[in-house]
Amino acid sequence: MSAVTQSPLFGIALTVAAYSIGLWVNRRTGLSIANPNLIAIPLIILCLLLTGTPLADYQRGGEVINMLLGPATAALALSIYRQREVLRESFLPVLLGCLAGCCASVGSTLALCKVFGLDETITASLLPKSVTTPIAVELSAQRGGVAAITIVVVIFTGIAGAALAPGLLRLLGISDPMAQGVAIGTASHGIGTARALELGKVQGAMSGVAVGVAGIITVLLLTFL
Repeated sequence: MSAVTQSPLFGIALTVAAYSIGLWVNRRTGLSIANPNLIAIPLIILCLLLTGTPLADYQRGGEVINMLLGPATAALALSIYRQREVLRESFLPVLLGCLAGCCASVGSTLALCKVFGLDETITASLLPKSVTTPIAVELSAQRGGVAAITIVVVIFTGIAGAALAPGLLRLLGISDPMAQGVAIGTASHGIGTARALELGKVQGAMSGVAVGVAGIITVLLLTFL
């Protein structure tokens, strides 16, 4: 059994299988809260506990999947290119929307950390929670944060955004596709963008733009904090 779990294929196969189950449940129920990522994570943890597989063994395959994060993010450029005319006409509103979202994210996180008396290390780990993982980890490291905490918080933020965004958009009466995309991408980065693509092509493209713009704005904001 150890020979199987120590192979990178084990981590890859387990991840794909768990996500496939999550995707099946999501499609069968049609519930936003039944996010495939939200289902896959506990399934993977349960499998590792039941089989007694060390996390290091799973990570051999997990690192291979993690390598695909960059190309997957870059692939969003295709949907952005297809909506380039829309983006050209509304670049300033998109920029201002991302700026407002980033200020709200960083400001609320900083305020809550102070209210609950969290130390500087934890605060630094939480501040970049709404940007894509590669940027968030680097920002966290520069401020003395813990990369593992940052990664967990970024994943949680993305899943929460993907699961709750459709309901919140309806509740708040936000029906404009561009506004929906910018809001989702700014708040919940790549995972949210995957959900935005399901809502529509414009939402997906604007969310992809927001991921990049929000990353740049967050870097600038944290530079002056």
